[in-house]
Amino acid sequence: MKNKKSFIQGALCGALAILLVAGLVSCGLRVRNASFIGNSGSGNGDKKISTLKSLIDSSYIGDVDEEALQEGIYKGFVDGLGDPYSVYYDEDETKTLIESTEGEYDGIGAVLSQDISTGIVTLVQIYDDSPASEAGLLDNDILYKVEDIEVTGMDLSEVVSHIKGEKGTKVNLTVLRGESREEVTVMAVRNTIQAQTVKYRMLEDSIGYIAVSEFDLVTFDQYQAALNDLTNQGMKGLVVDLRNNPGGNLSTVCDMVDLMLSKGLIVYTEDKEGNRQEMESDDEHQFGLPLAVLVNGSSASASEIFAGAIQDYGTGKIVGTKSYGKGVVQQIFDLKDGTCVKLTIAEYFTPKGRNIHGKGITPDVEIEYERDEANPEADNQLDKAVEVLKEQF
Repeated sequence: MKNKKSFIQGALCGALAILLVAGLVSCGLRVRNASFIGNSGSGNGDKKISTLKSLIDSSYIGDVDEEALQEGIYKGFVDGLGDPYSVYYDEDETKTLIESTEGEYDGIGAVLSQDISTGIVTLVQIYDDSPASEAGLLDNDILYKVEDIEVTGMDLSEVVSHIKGEKGTKVNLTVLRGESREEVTVMAVRNTIQAQTVKYRMLEDSIGYIAVSEFDLVTFDQYQAALNDLTNQGMKGLVVDLRNNPGGNLSTVCDMVDLMLSKGLIVYTEDKEGNRQEMESDDEHQFGLPLAVLVNGSSASASEIFAGAIQDYGTGKIVGTKSYGKGVVQQIFDLKDGTCVKLTIAEYFTPKGRNIHGKGITPDVEIEYERDEANPEADNQLDKAVEVLKEQF
């Protein structure tokens, strides 16, 4: 068990792997069937597994979960790729993954992120009127324990498996809060959650504001509804806030970009053999008002596809700090036994052919976020985005 001091060490702003409390979302997820992967690969591998099994049976003094051992082989096999985005999911994790893509699940209504280097899990968004909100959980709480299980360093899908559960059941969570890292334990009652991926409002001077937390299957309808409502209210300019948005479904973000651009290339992908797939917008929709897109170091994947297309066409200004730099696409392969594997299968490129993997998107207007202790609601990056829009009026 790690002590509390070691638990809170490490930066929270590193590589982000994000997960709804019911499952993972990742840019460009596509599901495909595949043959079931057996116990091992080569004959030598078979022999080594047999030797290890024999040693465990003859010498190991603890209890042995045969199913867990088997699943561990598969997980370790995929982990051997050294790719943080390629993951094997067991049966429970696969169910969670599928639930998340549908946008409705039984959980507590919180979005989790994990720093890949430190393993620290953070609650980056608490849904309004959710069990998590009613229990008193707050954005940026660090998740320390679920029940009596410390979750630091645990795979996010496993963290989720401890948090999710049948509607009406209870779960205790311990978080570390604020700069003092005050330890707080709450009890949440699970419920059916509709993913709230879009929030919007009208700012002063008829400037619309839409914040997108992720690109899920439900996100397009929510985004289009927000866009239509703001337009009907007389919107004169729009800020699309993609800060802390880790990505999501490739087709969803392309459909959303299609609402903003005239006919043209949105993004293209290339697989290991150089095969190219293009996603394009049509002439049916085009956003003709001043536009600013907010990004930061946690804006990744599909967020970067959105921002990259807007920047390449000059349709709007990108404001904030350099984005994360995840320029690869994952695909889900169904292993036909209730499990699946997610593999990185392609790179993506912006309309002008930019591969931003490991580089990120540099904003047109760079500005660091500065927290105002006297006014926690103040947002200097949003203020700058509004300023940029007004210059175009």
